[in-house]
Amino acid sequence: MQDNHKSTGLNRRNFLASTGAVSGSLMLGFAVGMPLISQAAGTASASHAPNAWVRITDDNVITLLTARSEMGQGVYTAMPMLIAEELQVDIRKIKVEVAPANKVYTNALLGAQITGGSTSTRDAWVPLRTAGAQVRMMLISAAAAQWKVDASTLRAEDGMVLGPKGQKASYGSLAAAASKLPVPTKVVLKDPKDFTLIGKATPRLDTPSKVNGTAEFGIDVKLPGMVYASLQQCAVIGGKVKSFDAAKAKTMPGVIAVVQIPDGIAVVAESYWQAYKARQAVTIVWDEGALVNTTHENMLAGIRNASITGKALSIVAPKGDVSEAMKGATKIIKAEYVSQLLAHATMEPQNFTADFKNGKCMLIGPTQFQTGAVGGVAAALGIKPEDVTVKTTFLGGGFGRRLEVDFIVQAAQISKAVGRPVKMLWSREDDTAHDFYRPMAVNQLLAAIGPDGKPVAFDFRLTSQSITQRAFGLPKDTVDDFMTEAAVVGYDIPNTRYDLVIHHTGLRAGYWRSVSHAINAFANESFVDEMAAAAGQDPYAFRMSMLAKQPRYAHVLKLAAEKAGWGTAAPAGRTRGMALMSGYNSYMAQIVEISVKDNRVTVHKVTVVADVGMMINPDTVLAQIQSSIIFGMTAALNNEITLAAGRVQQTNFGDYPVPRMNETPEMDITLVTSTEAPGGIGEPVTALVAPAIANALFTATGKRVRQLPIHHYIDKA
Repeated sequence: MQDNHKSTGLNRRNFLASTGAVSGSLMLGFAVGMPLISQAAGTASASHAPNAWVRITDDNVITLLTARSEMGQGVYTAMPMLIAEELQVDIRKIKVEVAPANKVYTNALLGAQITGGSTSTRDAWVPLRTAGAQVRMMLISAAAAQWKVDASTLRAEDGMVLGPKGQKASYGSLAAAASKLPVPTKVVLKDPKDFTLIGKATPRLDTPSKVNGTAEFGIDVKLPGMVYASLQQCAVIGGKVKSFDAAKAKTMPGVIAVVQIPDGIAVVAESYWQAYKARQAVTIVWDEGALVNTTHENMLAGIRNASITGKALSIVAPKGDVSEAMKGATKIIKAEYVSQLLAHATMEPQNFTADFKNGKCMLIGPTQFQTGAVGGVAAALGIKPEDVTVKTTFLGGGFGRRLEVDFIVQAAQISKAVGRPVKMLWSREDDTAHDFYRPMAVNQLLAAIGPDGKPVAFDFRLTSQSITQRAFGLPKDTVDDFMTEAAVVGYDIPNTRYDLVIHHTGLRAGYWRSVSHAINAFANESFVDEMAAAAGQDPYAFRMSMLAKQPRYAHVLKLAAEKAGWGTAAPAGRTRGMALMSGYNSYMAQIVEISVKDNRVTVHKVTVVADVGMMINPDTVLAQIQSSIIFGMTAALNNEITLAAGRVQQTNFGDYPVPRMNETPEMDITLVTSTEAPGGIGEPVTALVAPAIANALFTATGKRVRQLPIHHYIDKA
């Protein structure tokens, strides 16, 4: 989720075609990036093999199988827009189906069928447009053969192929013939100036279903004969069951079974409430495991110690000679920044439905990682991956939590134990206490200011956990790219050194919206303000003086300053702070306007200027920036996961709150028109909120915020 995507893998993709009959109708489909499963025209196997992104049936129904999970970011509209643009069809005529787990749907930027890292549109930008154009060309060729005219005289428009003499044929009527033609290997994509759909604010296709209640989230799933499970896990993460007594629980209404799985004791009942109540009647003796003495205080002490004693890994090659440059500096500035543990707190708690039957397991629910679910369940149940199927529902929030598959495996294990379809549902308290948390991190920074007031040296060190090492087995002493996002600043400083120390605390850590951008941007953008203050310069002017070689950075910062009125007096009682960052190939600047009263920070206004490259649907870009601001405020101001005796002390939104509507600031968001390739926008703005507020607080009080959440600072003020 860093910008160093060396290759999109697009040149490895192949365009494949398959045809088949579905209840008498013909299907034209294509798949990208996998061996052809079946291409036998007119065979049942072809028609049922879900190895295609698009189907066109002879009744003129066009269907896109979208392989990215919809968790609020609008991907069920953006993906069809890419196809519709090149296919020359009204987007409202495209049906969207959720793709199953299959290698064909691998996200080339992440290497698996994953929705995350703000990669969905970046990954699909060329392949889906290419696919749409290829299908259009095949349909035109089919019409040309039928009408015995040159294909160059035909055109596609609104789901029809039109001939020079007024001929018309729907895509559906041409699908069977088109499916027998060779797939074009050379395709000229539309010039962006000719786009009629991409770049236009487009109503989301999934809005009606969410408004009328027909949208299916995981929590809505029902299967014939389905029962419900509530799982009691050890309060200390990683703890195991030593023994249990379920005699009382088994006598309670609706209870069907009490089963032990590796993560705890599950009560299975006719309803969730029955299962949840009976679960509380089970007496369990726990082996609380290695984390029983863990607190967030000793965790922080361990990270600080590791930053001194641990092995430092270079993030990028050093530039110049930092140590030598420090010797001739006028001022040396040093600071440590601490980012806290955070939970994902998705609105829909973790849940999944599993049906294990005859050695096969069907899974239904909200996941960001379909192929991970298949692999995890197959390994846990001792069955073949091909015997595991996944149907993805809408996600009631993801933020990275649903990249984990622990709750999916649990559902499958319980279903296997009771031999029935089971919906396993966590309570909000379960969710808060058993998350894969955004790791605690310590950033230590050192800088030198020269006689001319410009920085001459910059030294950066991050110490934290490697999520990738836990989740995907990254070799020891290997730089985890997901730890280094936004670590390297875009400012022109002659001598720089960036490194990281990987230190595992034992607590399981997970990818959290914006991943390490939020950690490193908080440190870097706060520290740049410290440098500006030490140099006696305005934060905006100081930043701009180092951006001569970075036009996209400079442009968004300049525009944000103009929009926010930087350099003019803020409204009475308010101060402003700024932050600047590049993430996921997007560039953004943010300026907040705050006030402080009675030890309480109020965020009044947030100005954002974002250059995200070419936008597919500006409406969802805008919405994602708005949600990122709220999400960032949640983390910056109040939220923190703390531990005592290995137990998470927070339980629900009461002690892990999100901003209320009356706390939502005015938002002034500007989207820069750009011809650059699309960048990601689902996450990066989140990372700018904390440093921008912290910098505004410095202007208000003269004191620096170096540890999140900000209430630590307020409590001490």
